[in-house]
Amino acid sequence: MLFCGINPGLLTAATGHHFARPGNRFWPVLHLSGFTPRLLEPAEQRDLLSYGLGITNVVARATARADELSNDEYVEGGRLLTEKVARLGPRWLAVVGVTAYRAAFGERTAQVGPQERTFGETRVWVLPNPSGLNAHWTAQTMAEEFARLRVAAES
Repeated sequence: MLFCGINPGLLTAATGHHFARPGNRFWPVLHLSGFTPRLLEPAEQRDLLSYGLGITNVVARATARADELSNDEYVEGGRLLTEKVARLGPRWLAVVGVTAYRAAFGERTAQVGPQERTFGETRVWVLPNPSGLNAHWTAQTMAEEFARLRVAAES
């Protein structure tokens, strides 16, 4: 499973650890959904590999907010992500943020959940953005969606 965030926030860029901002719910949701047996800290991101998980971003440029990214950056990020998936060959690509997925791959009507698009043998699932700014989703409802992916990936 390759998890793919939108782009690094400023704290992530400074620390080199994905989803490093304290209000981000990625790490708690990853644990609540059963992907990890304990709550990992951002500095422990390398431990994801021992669980068969990886992590990357659609766009490499760090910003304070994802809405600072241009459409061209998303499209180029989607192209580079496609190449990365082809090279690494994960069974699943989990894009964390429906807006990023839509922009990167031109899928304007995509919703959270499994996607019809594949990258070779790699299946795609779009997850809700765990940013604290995404008040639409609670940690519990996000964990339920992450768990749906985990169950699909295990079968």
